[in-house]
Amino acid sequence: MQSRNRILDDISQLMTNAAGVAQGVKTEAETVMRQRFERLLNDMDLVTREEFDAVREMAQKAREENEALSARIAALEAKDAG
Repeated sequence: MQSRNRILDDISQLMTNAAGVAQGVKTEAETVMRQRFERLLNDMDLVTREEFDAVREMAQKAREENEALSARIAALEAKDAG
C-alpha cells in the first residue's frame, strides 16, 4: 500500500510541475505577443490620443474663426452694397 501512495504522490507532483511549466509558457507567450504587437503599432507610426485631440481642437478653432470671418465679410458686403 505504501508503494501505491508513493506512485500517486509522484504522479501528483509531476502534474503540479507540468501545470507550473504550462503557466510559465503561457506567461512567456503573452509577453512575446505583447512586445510584437507594440512593435507593430510603433512601426505603423500612429498618432497618440493627445496628438489627435490637439489637432481636432485646432481644427475646431479654425472652423469657428472661418465662420466669424465669413459673417464679417457678408456684413461688409451688405454695407458696401447698400
